[in-house]
Amino acid sequence: MQIFDPAAAQAALPFERLVPALQSLFAQGCEVPARHVHEVSVPSGTSFTSLVMPAWIPGRYYGIKTINIAPGNAALGLPGLHATYLLFDGSTGVPLALIDGDVLTARRTAAASALAASRLAREDARHLLVIGAGRIAALLPPAYRTVRAIEQVSVWARSPHKAQALARSWQAQGFAARAVADLPTACAEADIVSCATLAASPLVHGAWLRPGTHLDLIGSFTPAMREADDDCFRGAALYVDSEEALKKSGDLLGPLQRGVLRAEDLRGTLATLSREDGAGRRSAGERTVFKSVGNALADLAAAILVVEASKA
Repeated sequence: MQIFDPAAAQAALPFERLVPALQSLFAQGCEVPARHVHEVSVPSGTSFTSLVMPAWIPGRYYGIKTINIAPGNAALGLPGLHATYLLFDGSTGVPLALIDGDVLTARRTAAASALAASRLAREDARHLLVIGAGRIAALLPPAYRTVRAIEQVSVWARSPHKAQALARSWQAQGFAARAVADLPTACAEADIVSCATLAASPLVHGAWLRPGTHLDLIGSFTPAMREADDDCFRGAALYVDSEEALKKSGDLLGPLQRGVLRAEDLRGTLATLSREDGAGRRSAGERTVFKSVGNALADLAAAILVVEASKA
């Protein structure tokens, strides 16, 4: 069994290859059972959430990701997410690879947002606003740059120090990047707003978004989490990574319960977007929203890319 540490996993997953790999498998499809969700109690009285996410292509590959989510880790100076990925032969069950799941998760998440934007963001989108300053947020500009000619990047975070540090890191990558303090104004100025946080209450308000904006919501993968208010969805074209988002995300559950959204308002998924069957943005002035909760198919596509790149 091969072992891919963070550096090896990152080297095998450049966005120029990862975004097309996701599109290919989403268009093709594979077996993706519902994830297992467990609340793991801790003697201190707290807990963390553990997700077990399997997926397989019959006869080819079978993979399982385990990801632990502990928002309280921030107070300990630790990342809030930790994951591992195991890839097996799809015919024999023989273990093929153990892959660093933190790198795999972060890169496939940013790649999924970029894939959605390739169909939903305006062709002339140039200004990206990132909300959040964590591992996934840091990857969004290079991921988006594979599908749109991003020229300007703004970043807002609860910690101005972290936002400024992230802006400097993007400047070193060649982006015209800056930290911003006025979130309403930053949202109004951006072509694409991408939110990657562990927020429990809305950070983005629909009233701040101008016509033609694409809103990308990465956090809120549990019912208790929320990044966008109800107005973000009123009059917008809604897409999700999979229909599981309608059952998992606080961003969607609340508006559904309040009648702001109906399940039949859902315009499509990453599968329909990836098949290039006409799904996607319909006009320059349309507001679009992509809500992801994470999908085991994307994990499997990334893991296959890691292993097959090593063979090449």
